[in-house]
Amino acid sequence: MCLAVPMRVTRIEGESALCEIDGVRKEASLLMIDDVREGDYVLIHAGFAIEKLSPDDAEETLRLLRETLADTEEAQ
Repeated sequence: MCLAVPMRVTRIEGESALCEIDGVRKEASLLMIDDVREGDYVLIHAGFAIEKLSPDDAEETLRLLRETLADTEEAQ
């Protein structure tokens, strides 16, 4: 199963972005999408930003991911 994770762009250098969520930082290629700025939310998959998200959509997706992770941890 593949999963793309919403992350906030904190820095852009050329065609790469440093992205962060919950203290986790990852570098991602911006070659697949245009018009990304610092502060934008993007979906990260396999080292690539594949789509821009609105802040509301990013937060809702993150809420659902966090909820699912918490449920999984409780079940163990």
